[in-house]
Amino acid sequence: MALSPKAPMQFQSRFTVLIERLLPQRSMRLGQGLLLAALVGVNAASAQTAAGDKVAADLKAVIGGAPINKLSWAKDLLGQRLVKVIIVAVPSADPELASLRSAMLASGGSVHSRFSSVAALSGLLPATQVAAIAARADVQGISPNRMTGRTASALELMTGASALRSGGATGYSGLDGSGVGIAVLDSGVMGNHQHFSNPAGASRIARSVNLLKVGDMGSTGGRKWALGEDSSAALYPGSLTMKTYETKIAVPAGNLTKDRYGHGGHVAAVAAGRGAYQALDATGMAPNASLYDVKVLGDNGFGQMSDVLAGIDWVLYHAREYNIRVINLSLAADSTESWLTDPLARAARSAVAAGITVVAAAGNFGQGAKGAERFGGISAPGHDPAVITVGAANTKATAWRGDDTVNFFSSRGPTRGGWIDATGARQPDNLLKPDLVAPGNKVIGVRTTTGLAKEGGVWPALLPASYPQLSNLPGGSPADAQALMLLSGTSVAAPAVAGAAALLLQANPGLTPPLIKAILQYSAQPIAGASLLQQGAGLLNIEGAVRLAQALRTDIAGKVRDGQLVVGADLLAPGRALPLPTSTLNGQTFNWSQVVTAGGRHLLSGSALFSRYQAIYDPRLAWAGGQARWRSVKYWPASSGAPANTYVKSVVESGAANQPVISAGVILADGLLANSSWSGRTGAFLPTATLSSWLASGSGRILNEGFILSEGFILSEGFILGEGVTVGEGVAGSEGFILSEGFVLSEGFILSESGQPSPVSPDDSSLLGEP
Repeated sequence: MALSPKAPMQFQSRFTVLIERLLPQRSMRLGQGLLLAALVGVNAASAQTAAGDKVAADLKAVIGGAPINKLSWAKDLLGQRLVKVIIVAVPSADPELASLRSAMLASGGSVHSRFSSVAALSGLLPATQVAAIAARADVQGISPNRMTGRTASALELMTGASALRSGGATGYSGLDGSGVGIAVLDSGVMGNHQHFSNPAGASRIARSVNLLKVGDMGSTGGRKWALGEDSSAALYPGSLTMKTYETKIAVPAGNLTKDRYGHGGHVAAVAAGRGAYQALDATGMAPNASLYDVKVLGDNGFGQMSDVLAGIDWVLYHAREYNIRVINLSLAADSTESWLTDPLARAARSAVAAGITVVAAAGNFGQGAKGAERFGGISAPGHDPAVITVGAANTKATAWRGDDTVNFFSSRGPTRGGWIDATGARQPDNLLKPDLVAPGNKVIGVRTTTGLAKEGGVWPALLPASYPQLSNLPGGSPADAQALMLLSGTSVAAPAVAGAAALLLQANPGLTPPLIKAILQYSAQPIAGASLLQQGAGLLNIEGAVRLAQALRTDIAGKVRDGQLVVGADLLAPGRALPLPTSTLNGQTFNWSQVVTAGGRHLLSGSALFSRYQAIYDPRLAWAGGQARWRSVKYWPASSGAPANTYVKSVVESGAANQPVISAGVILADGLLANSSWSGRTGAFLPTATLSSWLASGSGRILNEGFILSEGFILSEGFILGEGVTVGEGVAGSEGFILSEGFVLSEGFILSESGQPSPVSPDDSSLLGEP
């Protein structure tokens, strides 16, 4: 889900490039191995503190008196401006954040929630008090409680899933997601739709919860703006507070109005729908996976960041209990912040640290208002290096993959969130995203209802009611519990990858989230003519990904968690060899991309990536640019019958310790990204297929001594990279996107800074699709 892609945005910045220039090349120097800087000079978080700049840019503008128009998180009331905020705290000996909560109340504000996935509070403050709270030593950053919203079988054939199983309405043999839990954080899932049943007719929706019922939701159903309240509470296993909380958010299994918007049901069907019961088969990727319906978006398709944080908290807490291995986030928030500080990114990173694969939509910001291609539109939390960020491919309604393209609306990289350094200058992240693309154009899935009766049936949900053409499907069933519709967008592509992750985990339960990402990238098929910033590694190829996963040992995750694998250790299963990097799907044989992105700005390749253990496969390590962060997951001890080490209590982030990161023998392909030029189609703008062919023919450098997490960043072959292949050097300016060879665009490259979603337009291609 992304904010409406073609609608006007509040505080949206547009940049027209008038002059371009080449920047000097980095210096050359001999070295003895590749060193990764855990903290280059000073890390981003402390740099923000040193600069006295802990307040997000869009929040700062509103505090300064900018018009709030229809912003959901700001309101002028009784002569003062109030703002709803997410306050991220500095890890301390005060895990309850009691002092910070007291300070919020003393400043005339309210506390709505305290989170475990990130040390943070959501609440309400007078705008005049934000600076004082930000000045506190225990505050790391303050963000507005931004809105999140929608980004808004043939699928089995297109992705190669059909090669992994047989059967259908009465059951499957092969890989179908059995035993794996997928949490869908969205607008709800209509549990009585036949797509979500098993062969016996029972629902595969294991639990449904509605996080819109907590946080700043008042008893009357409206959002609270009352000051002087602290409604946060410690939620520990077996406590009365936790039981009350679970009762409050629970949704009855028979509730037919759980997805009155119509997006979450479609997303869940793409990930795990079972559609072989009717002529128009719309089976999803993992049709026997268990689904966890976590409602964080309202009946209009939008929600608050705090609701999504609460949803991630719920999944994080219950992941081990329910074997939830995958989270799908087909939603996005506009963010000016770095992955280091953005609350959504941090929460998603915490889930990954706990072993949950997090899949996020890239966003639908690939075009400007006049149709010009724009770069730098990746939304939060898709801008975080730990999540799998998915763009949308147009399959041209065929199972043949040779004619596929990247959708116009699909957000392009690099990521443009940023942080303030010690000099007060904004430093953009400039990470390579998306990670890959999946079918996201006119994909068939579930159509849900409002549950409100009309003559001859039930009213459809808001989305299909607003766009009746989405439901014009010849061969579809008219029955409400079997109805289908088409949707397009990166929010449709993301659940295809979430379902694929479930299949990989069924094939090899020992995979870690970053290893799953690497497998999906390496086995992807590059789409002709599209670059890394448009498609990442390429188009989802689940057939190849499963073969690669099955060649690896099945105890990796446990060994990594217990610290029993060292970099360079053998990853192959006994008696197994890595498969040839080719696949044949629907009569077409193609080469895999053999491309893996690491550290946000590096390209890796080669069989050693998977024959040997790499520390980047530890889900607790997050590395991008000059930053390497470590997240420690803390569990509640045994209490009131709840077993120990089952329920997550908190996740604490710190600088990563010195350690080897990448083994010798891995191919480093950073040199292929040098001199990036949009007009020349070089570097990051070079087609991924070209990069892949160069790697297959022997390009790149084989690391003699690998990467070591230490104090500098030196390549073993004698080339100094500073922070790696920085997309910002030569192609990106401090705001927006600058080319490097004098090319002038009439509209320029656009960066959505922040804003409130507006209604979608009637010709919204991210809903209705492209030719």
